[in-house]
Amino acid sequence: MKLGLAALVCFSSLVWLSECAPPTCYSRALDLSKEIMTLLDKIHTYHRTKTCAEILPTIFLDVHNSCITTKLRDILYVVLNHPSQYCRKRPRMVLLKRKIQNLHTIITRICYQDLVFFTDDCGAIDTGNTSPYYAEDRLQLLQEDR
Repeated sequence: MKLGLAALVCFSSLVWLSECAPPTCYSRALDLSKEIMTLLDKIHTYHRTKTCAEILPTIFLDVHNSCITTKLRDILYVVLNHPSQYCRKRPRMVLLKRKIQNLHTIITRICYQDLVFFTDDCGAIDTGNTSPYYAEDRLQLLQEDR
């Protein structure tokens, strides 16, 4: 009896600590884009891959931007065709390639119907300067009217 009660308490605590809902396409795309940005930052700062990063373009991934598919395809082309064989075989570069391929597949094939693009500002992916969404513009106008 005590063993059964202990097993029940242990099981209920594991269920409580685990995430209740499985990741959605949207949440996976968001997480993967953050992972790619973090990995790119590490590649740009790590002494062994700093020379490899010189050829990589600077990007700011936003899954709400419709230009993300073309930018992912462009950076994937650069990573796959890096002029240095040494750089192509670096573990972080290989991991970057896999993550970009996964995100591109998720956005274009798996979650194609689930994602909503709020903007098509391709310059925002290159520079990181995003124009505010229409809803934010409208909110600002309403606050200024008061």
